Amino acid sequence: MSFESLGLKAELLSAVQAQGYTCPTPVQAKTIPVILEGRDVLAGAQTGTGKTAAFTLPMLHLLSNTQQGTPKGRAPRALVLTPTRELAAQVAESVKTYGTNLRLYSTVVYGGVNINPQIDQLRRGVDILVATPGRLLDHAGQRTVNLSKIEILVLDEADRMLDMGFIHDIKRIMKLLPPKRLNLLFSATYNDDIKRLADGILRNPELIEVARRNTAAETVSQVVHPVGQTRKRELLVHLINEGNWQQALVFTRTKHGANRLATQLLKDGINSTAIHGNKSQAARTKALADFKSGSVRILVATDIAARGLDIDSLPHVVNFDLPNVPEDYVHRIGRTGRAGATGIALSLVSAEERDLLKNIQRLLGRNIQVQEITGFKHEASAESSAPAPAPRQPARKPHERTKKAAGFGCPSRRR
Repeated sequence: MSFESLGLKAELLSAVQAQGYTCPTPVQAKTIPVILEGRDVLAGAQTGTGKTAAFTLPMLHLLSNTQQGTPKGRAPRALVLTPTRELAAQVAESVKTYGTNLRLYSTVVYGGVNINPQIDQLRRGVDILVATPGRLLDHAGQRTVNLSKIEILVLDEADRMLDMGFIHDIKRIMKLLPPKRLNLLFSATYNDDIKRLADGILRNPELIEVARRNTAAETVSQVVHPVGQTRKRELLVHLINEGNWQQALVFTRTKHGANRLATQLLKDGINSTAIHGNKSQAARTKALADFKSGSVRILVATDIAARGLDIDSLPHVVNFDLPNVPEDYVHRIGRTGRAGATGIALSLVSAEERDLLKNIQRLLGRNIQVQEITGFKHEASAESSAPAPAPRQPARKPHERTKKAAGFGCPSRRR
């Protein structure tokens, strides 16, 4: 299948081609035609599957068909909500990239930066607004944004927004939107909370799945290395040096832990930096840029800071600490193995984390391979004794149509 067959206008096809994309990913092939028909969508798509372009391209197509005159003072016609600043910035970049041949205007608003330039941009008028919930409500409270003209609403990484406690913010935002609009909800995992959110927002949605619910990417090799808690850093340094790793994303449970580990790795001669919520937006942006450029080999991150990081061909993700929430494991390792590429996810698991590992394996419906590293084995095996049962699938509504998963038809990069 080619992008030409999806029904997108020539200006968008030209922008896609300029980015080097030739074939749509499965989520793009399934989602774009449905959105162009004006149907609400509930898409279960893992991170790295190309979901940003899956909603950005048809959104631009639909808005350009009803394009108005100059943007001066124009209220936004499309709203994309994201859980983090990094993801908001990346979605906004995609909107500009794909809309380069269209006369549509966009901006992004998020916290951690001066609000005044955002107010100036909104006053000049925009068609597409990308936002995090908290900063959007700040603008709404100051009456610097008018959401009464929204035609398209996108909730990106909706599961993470719920995990981060944004449900009340989302409900407040919904009250500011017109009732008649197109609604698109994307989520890497699917649980009862997401179902309740979808039921309250979507109308007769097309249910699109490109991977089994609550599963890790098929292209990611997963392994557990048992190790004593006090020797985790020593094992991580051993793995980096023995494997000559040039780039790895390492997750810790706390901000303090991220800072401490990055500092220790620097002392070990490994160029590292940390990224977490206490860092300023400028510091977070620099850390990510240095990591992408290769000047920093190891990026140590917390879950919230790493959400939405889009790094091409990231070879290694390491769980230095296992997450307390099993779904976060799926999000973490989804940073590698993106768009059909392969990746490795390693978890350094102490005896104290055995229950956390069992919960993760129960979510995945299978055990993760355990590989002991000579000299680093701890006193208790991290492997659970029996395969975990597969998670029960929630019932679907009769009106929801399901589209089965499909493999990549041909090699293509994703945005």
